Amino acid sequence: MENIKIWFDRNLKGDPIIWGIVIILSVISIVVVYSATGSLAYKYTGGNTEKYLIDHSMMVLAGLLVMWVAHKIPYKTYGLIGRFLLVVSIPLLLFTFLFGSTVNEANRWITIPVINKAFQPSDIAKLALIATLASLLARKQKNIDDFRNAFLPMIVVIGLVSGLIGLANMSTAVLLLSTCLLLLFIGRVPMKYILMVVLVGGLFLTTSVFLGQRGGTFFSRIEKFVSGDEIPFQAEQSFIAISTGGITGKGPGKSEQRNTLPHPYSDFIYAIIIEEYGMVGGAVVLFLYLALLFRGMRIVASSTKPFGGLLSAGLSFALVLQAMVNMAVAVGLGPITGLPLPLLSMGGTSLVFTGFSLGIILSVSRGDHQEHLDSPSEGSNKVRKTFQTA
Repeated sequence: MENIKIWFDRNLKGDPIIWGIVIILSVISIVVVYSATGSLAYKYTGGNTEKYLIDHSMMVLAGLLVMWVAHKIPYKTYGLIGRFLLVVSIPLLLFTFLFGSTVNEANRWITIPVINKAFQPSDIAKLALIATLASLLARKQKNIDDFRNAFLPMIVVIGLVSGLIGLANMSTAVLLLSTCLLLLFIGRVPMKYILMVVLVGGLFLTTSVFLGQRGGTFFSRIEKFVSGDEIPFQAEQSFIAISTGGITGKGPGKSEQRNTLPHPYSDFIYAIIIEEYGMVGGAVVLFLYLALLFRGMRIVASSTKPFGGLLSAGLSFALVLQAMVNMAVAVGLGPITGLPLPLLSMGGTSLVFTGFSLGIILSVSRGDHQEHLDSPSEGSNKVRKTFQTA
């Protein structure tokens, strides 16, 4: 037992609570996805339910491995990596929109030849934009009021990337824009400039709705949710799952709505969790995400440099905001979006990118890089003070 503890102390650096939360959510994911893919297995694999269990477990392990590797890299490196990925992601988003694999009437995926694995370039673009924006804000703290030299590059990349993602995935684009607004606020950007980002971002997203592939679906879902005259089939089945789950649930593997609820293993996995584990299980999952957000945001106050705090805040908020939207949709507090639940939903490369984001957060929280850093800068103190008083 002592040897195991020594191994963990040597190899798992950073916030131990974040490590614990991720491991717990990963275990929950494997168990719930195995249950939720039962009907899918009978439909496509002749009843081989273990296939999806093995495939998903391997992707969860891959995400954890990427997380471990990423947390070993000094976080300052991610400023450069973010800019490189941003340059790569923009043409990838355009290529995907024009020639990507079509899923649900939208081109969101690119299939990698040979290994035959698909990924969404929007996952790369989200991470790249957050890292790049955090880097720009950190370097421009002394002249953050300078519109042309400090702020203009930020508003260009935010509008461009959000607009390109919105062509095929409006919900992801809106969440990314919201994350960028939070970063600008923490980064001491004047409120008049933040409002300008809202206007410019809104313009880009509106253009994406009309030029993109899912404009009709977007307006239809918003209209149905606002009017309340018609409950979509997905939402109706989700409500049934939640209402029949009760306080303690039906028990592991005893979900009935997994056979009728569309995408019970991804978009509506939270409904399956409540059906099988009740409101208690749903509350535990909600608490874990809130705890993840709290630990990620605490790094802002303890980081010795603005870039680390901003990077951690942006990635933490992006992950948890997506989780909150997914859970809100499942319980009827928002229109259907098609966003998966991070760390819990069945997914391929999305689990890898989620692990990458969490690894970066852990890299910031490691603390071993602080020995050779200068004392906290004035800009860093102001960023921490802004967050603490927000």
